[in-house]
Amino acid sequence: MIQSQKLWTIDEPEQQLIEQLTSQLGVSTIAAKILIARGCKTAEQAAPLLKIDASQYHDPFLMAGMDEAVARIEQALETGEKILVYGDYDADGITSTTVMLNVLLDLGADVDFVIPNRFKHGYGPNAELFREAHANGFGLIITVDNGISGIEPVKLARELGMDVIITDHHEAGEILPDANIIVHPRIPAGHYPFGELAGVGVAFKLAHALYGELPDHLFEYVAIGTIADLVPLVGENRYLVQRGLKALQESYNPWVPALCEASGANQQDITEETVGFYFGPRLNAIGRLGDAQPGVEFLMSESQPDANRLAKQLNDKNTERKKIVEDIADEAIALIESTPALKESLVLVVAGEGWNPGVVGIVASRLVEKYYRPTIVLSIDREKGMAKGSARSIEGFHLFNELAKNRDILPHFGGHPMAAGMTLAIEHVDELRIRLHQQASACLTEDQLIQKLHIDVPIELNEISVEAIEEIRGLAPFGTEFPKPNFAIQYVKVKSMRKIGSAENHLKMELEDAYGSLDAIGFGKGYLFDEISYGIELSLVGDLQINEWQGNKKPQFMIQDIGVKDWQLYDYRGKSQTANWLAKIPVEQTDFIAFSGQTKHEYAQAMPKEIVHVTAQTDLTKLERNIVLLDLPENVVLLENLLQVVKIERIYAHFYTKNSVYMNGMPSRDHFKWYYGFLKKRPTFNLNQHIQQLSQHIGLNSEVIKFMTKVFFELGFVTIENGLTTVNENAPKTALSEAPSYKMRSQQIELEQKLLYATYSELKQWFDERLSS
Repeated sequence: MIQSQKLWTIDEPEQQLIEQLTSQLGVSTIAAKILIARGCKTAEQAAPLLKIDASQYHDPFLMAGMDEAVARIEQALETGEKILVYGDYDADGITSTTVMLNVLLDLGADVDFVIPNRFKHGYGPNAELFREAHANGFGLIITVDNGISGIEPVKLARELGMDVIITDHHEAGEILPDANIIVHPRIPAGHYPFGELAGVGVAFKLAHALYGELPDHLFEYVAIGTIADLVPLVGENRYLVQRGLKALQESYNPWVPALCEASGANQQDITEETVGFYFGPRLNAIGRLGDAQPGVEFLMSESQPDANRLAKQLNDKNTERKKIVEDIADEAIALIESTPALKESLVLVVAGEGWNPGVVGIVASRLVEKYYRPTIVLSIDREKGMAKGSARSIEGFHLFNELAKNRDILPHFGGHPMAAGMTLAIEHVDELRIRLHQQASACLTEDQLIQKLHIDVPIELNEISVEAIEEIRGLAPFGTEFPKPNFAIQYVKVKSMRKIGSAENHLKMELEDAYGSLDAIGFGKGYLFDEISYGIELSLVGDLQINEWQGNKKPQFMIQDIGVKDWQLYDYRGKSQTANWLAKIPVEQTDFIAFSGQTKHEYAQAMPKEIVHVTAQTDLTKLERNIVLLDLPENVVLLENLLQVVKIERIYAHFYTKNSVYMNGMPSRDHFKWYYGFLKKRPTFNLNQHIQQLSQHIGLNSEVIKFMTKVFFELGFVTIENGLTTVNENAPKTALSEAPSYKMRSQQIELEQKLLYATYSELKQWFDERLSS
């Protein structure tokens, strides 16, 4: 058995629906399954996903406040009034700022921008920066990707005589800022057909309204901000992102190739994953560690040297960010592992002095992935006596509501069910952990504390083709609320398997079933090579990709997780280098078993833990589910009893045999007859002295001759005294098979034949029959 890293839940789509969609839409069965998993049960429902077009894009003037915003900005353009674009320090805020700067500069505005520093000014409108804007002669402030929560700073701006246009998409509180104009897709509620735009989407709408036509040259910024901000990739956002990805692939802006080179991406192959995993993190990093202004300068760069220089700066910041995250995560894990009160808590609350508050949210996400518990990571500021940080949650623990129950020690917090930010006094950190643990104990079940992986598209090997995978890409972009499918391949076998990579830490497999085969790659899963045995059925979760090499295309499965329900047999028979096969065994979960006291003695020093000598009196119920069978039992019943009592997951068969009776075989009746006649001719025979000569003469090895002598002795045919063998002329006639040693040798030959010298499949079948009975 191999336990999957997460608990899988697999949806099984209705076969009738699959056949219906494949027939009506002319798509593959895999594409049909994806459409069904995304809620499409008819061809009409699937059509907007298969063909994204301008019909999904809405008139910007449908948005409340748009007419007024355009009129106020045009007034500023006519009078030469100074305009300040007030942005945010994440990728959405940076791209929003860039969009607004582009349109205002194109229209001839006297415009500048400012982005608050995360550490100095915090998020959103800032009174100090608004005062500076007034001092510098700005008459109009346009916020992008922020502003809806800036009640006091906006009030100050108005008192100073400046006008404020808020463009935002974040959740609004009960009281709105007293801005001149608010442009927001959900304020007032329900006025606009699509309420899930990112900040850059709202800015793009305003740009469209100002230009009077669709600004095609700004789509690439919209794609980056929308994907990076994790807003739902449905409806209008799908159109914006699809257009934006195509624009990025074809862009002549110098910053696009510069960003591709810095991140190792190919411009022609840019997808939503390129943006989400390579572009977005680099733009986010600059604001996480300091001033985000270079991010805007980069996206506004007009020469390749400037773009390359700034791309390197973003890349360096991202590398620095990753190192900081790694260091904080390592410290946090060490703290959890060394502190029982922390490790046993249902809600992890870890705090460290000097931890960068700009990255603690990423660290919290990593800890949730590792421990699967709601997690808060706090940065301690001793001088201020405060702890500031971020939290991430799991399903079943509504983070905002649970934090709200602790307002007496949480003066500042905000967020939603799965994420939050907060500030509290250092002396209340432990108290918060204790309270949240108690709250989690009341609302989280054991089942909710097991990380789950929802698999919405189970597939068969015979469904997978290059054409089907290319068709899946046609359903992109994938993202929030339109997630990339998790594919599951169930109950296939391993045709071949090997470790790859310079460190042999990756796994390459060829999977097969009765209908086909498929290559599979597991990056970082080389360790599974020693855990997967041939002949078993395994199930895999992952992604489908196309492997292109020298003009040839082949489908390939990228392994995310592997599960094996059946017990497994590992064949270490005849392996003389004990240390080599021992290194492949999980020692803590394994018992090492010897049926012979001699084997236990011989292997005692070589084994990593005490060997269990199994006899008829051994309590088998205490054995682990993984067992190493060091030798063969003299009586097969001992092994069969063990297999019935222990709930076996893995058997490592070594079966050390010092003297194989199977190889020497059972002497024939003629051999016994000749040997008895030989002894009768000699009144006394010193076997020890003449056994080698006799062995050469009769053509049997000395072990067999000793065995025949023992059979004669047990049946009373001979007596042995002082090493001399004498025939007993008066012994009654008895069948050779009646001798105990004859019976034991027969059993041992049969046992060696079935266990020691059987093929792997024969041995597996022998165990299967006994484990299933």
